[in-house]
Amino acid sequence: MNTYKVLEIKKSVFEDNDRQADLLREELKKNKTFLLNLMSSPGSGKTTTVIRTIEALKNEMRIGVLEADIDSDVDAHTVAETGTKVIQLHTGGMCHLDADMTRQGLAGLGTEGVDFVILENVGNLVCPAEFDTGASKNVMILSIPEGDDKPLKYPLMFSIVDVLLINKMDAADYFDFDLEAVKERVKKLNPDIRVIPVSAKTGMGIDEWADWVRTEVKNWKEA
Repeated sequence: MNTYKVLEIKKSVFEDNDRQADLLREELKKNKTFLLNLMSSPGSGKTTTVIRTIEALKNEMRIGVLEADIDSDVDAHTVAETGTKVIQLHTGGMCHLDADMTRQGLAGLGTEGVDFVILENVGNLVCPAEFDTGASKNVMILSIPEGDDKPLKYPLMFSIVDVLLINKMDAADYFDFDLEAVKERVKKLNPDIRVIPVSAKTGMGIDEWADWVRTEVKNWKEA
């Protein structure tokens, strides 16, 4: 009879990442830096939402942005035009950021004197949901053209986020999208989730979103 050892690699990878993420959160807490992990599919409007968020809060807090992509620096260039401190992270083909990658990004950005950092994660609804980045809060964007069935197809993503931004509400009349059905589905997965309909294009809902950010940053600094 053959004897051999079975090593659960995926489990050990996640456990090690979770430890690193907890350590990073502790460091961010001590430095009073709030890190927001923003996730979504490609084309959902992440970068436009980031810019709207910067516009709403730039006079109240010092903001930094980590732009993560498999390649290119298009998004970092776009954000840099706002005058915000930004760094581009290339993942070398990986479809997500983990805690160590996030730590490297924060070191490259430099968080001294920064109150609020937005991590724009790699665009997909699978891998980023599996890896804790060490962020203070997790947020995802679901855009109207993607359809209202995404919570059924990607339940993990919707179950681990604190806020769901439903973007491109300005296009709602052109798509068969049931907003109430989405709310019902995500509440079953995640009863505490906050759902905020927005339009990064027109600015609809951005005030409510910015208010949530203000409150969370304040609580993080005072805790």
